[in-house]
Amino acid sequence: MALLKKIKKAESYFGQVVIGPPGSGKTTYCGKVYKFYKNKLNRKVEVVNLDPANDNMKYSPKIDIMQLITVEDVMKNLNLGPNGALMYCMEYLEENFDWLLNQLVQVKDSYLIFDMPGQVELYSHHNSIKNIFQKLEQLSYHLCAVHFVDSHYCSDPPKFISTLLLSLATMMHVGLPHVNVLSKADILKKNASKLDFGLDFYTDVLDLDYLLELLDEGPFTKKFKKLNAAMVGLVQDYSLVAFIPLDVKSDKSLLELKNAIDKANGYIYGSGEERSIQALLSCAVGARTESERFDADYM
Repeated sequence: MALLKKIKKAESYFGQVVIGPPGSGKTTYCGKVYKFYKNKLNRKVEVVNLDPANDNMKYSPKIDIMQLITVEDVMKNLNLGPNGALMYCMEYLEENFDWLLNQLVQVKDSYLIFDMPGQVELYSHHNSIKNIFQKLEQLSYHLCAVHFVDSHYCSDPPKFISTLLLSLATMMHVGLPHVNVLSKADILKKNASKLDFGLDFYTDVLDLDYLLELLDEGPFTKKFKKLNAAMVGLVQDYSLVAFIPLDVKSDKSLLELKNAIDKANGYIYGSGEERSIQALLSCAVGARTESERFDADYM
């Protein structure tokens, strides 16, 4: 009770929850953005590892779930497979929320970057992670979900529509302010000739009737024209999904993503961070489309 009162009386905390499928670049991003925020923006920042199977971290986490539980131990002791063990770990963390809270209360005045597991079921329909961050929101933690998707999916219409559906399901289920990211944009540049449309079609998720035509002509998907139309219609009806391309090797790309995240979680309004006029102006970026910024930076 004393701990809860202490947190409730504290100023608001801000951070981002980095989620997405395995191999989409989450852990690499967490390591890069930690150094970028700390060294280039002079922002006090810490990384929280909540992936109990993360054995290849690119950073030194301030808080590490592997001190509480690991997938390897669960698999060994409960005879579960890797997916079942990971879900068990998240349920265990939810049951032991006080452990996380005790760790977080010791991280004062820092922007938090949560590195999360890669199992998509945890964000599409499993409730533990959603419940954990809902509890943190009630304790004045203002968080934004940063959903990573590998940009190579843009080169294949069936994979891209599955990406859209996954992003939409995640947005609806997690319930946090949300920014979708197309990672590895530098690789996308090298393979731009393989795209059926211009980049703005994929970042802004424009008229998907064009994508429907490709699905209806595909060697496998042409058998499911009614299903294709239903999936495309679902994404268009909600009209929520859009992407920001990211090259983690580019400071400018990291800055533009930072601006979007800061707006989504309210950091630009509620933090006490000192800002230069140039930083304030950078947060107002928005006149150009994502594709225009991408073309200017990488093409």
